Amino acid sequence: MIWLDVPTPWGVRLQDSASPNQEGMHELYDHMMFYLALMLGLVSYMLYVVTMDFKNNKFAYKYLKHGQTLEIMWTMFPAVMLLLMAFPSFMLLYLCDEVTTPAMTIKVVGLQWYWKYEYSDFVSDKGETMEFESYIIPDDMLEEGQLRLLDTDTSIILPVDTHVRFIVTANDVLHSFAVPSLGIKIDATPGRLNQVSALMQRTGVYYGQCSELCGVNHSLMPIKIECVPINSFIEWLAQAE
Repeated sequence: MIWLDVPTPWGVRLQDSASPNQEGMHELYDHMMFYLALMLGLVSYMLYVVTMDFKNNKFAYKYLKHGQTLEIMWTMFPAVMLLLMAFPSFMLLYLCDEVTTPAMTIKVVGLQWYWKYEYSDFVSDKGETMEFESYIIPDDMLEEGQLRLLDTDTSIILPVDTHVRFIVTANDVLHSFAVPSLGIKIDATPGRLNQVSALMQRTGVYYGQCSELCGVNHSLMPIKIECVPINSFIEWLAQAE
């Protein structure tokens, strides 16, 4: 099976979901599109009847100028439709804000124009936490198979099926930490700590970008997350320390 975890040229569809948050967003999108298509069809039909067919209609009330029942119907029907779309949206909004007890925490710091990550739960024998900076790979240094404007020199390595909390901030200007396949998008604000959780349900490589205009090199702040089996993560962690 081929998963779509990167943006594609002229792409109009959502990336494949790899977390419950993003799966909920996919379902909400389908839910919304059903009602939007229903409304589009209804309004288009009414416009056709009014502009093309109404003049030939022998309906007795074609010259009616006021109708209380009709006014109640065209007021209540859109209200009900909006409620049917609003309730699932608010439920998903609050579910995405809920941070389940995390198994590990990653600190993310946005800077012009790169990211800095810290695994604060893991301390080396010297008493130091593991941290590193992540920069975009320039076009003239890309190797075969690497993605332009998306691949980085270092990436976040995380275990699959593990609740991870990201604590996000910035050191200079506003940034935004966004990974579409995980349903993550949260502001990195100087002087403020924001948090978001993720549960990656399959292994893979997930790409994101800074989604807040932060300066001339805003487009050169990609995010790369590699999700691996727990055994591979432990081996990588031992080597990194």
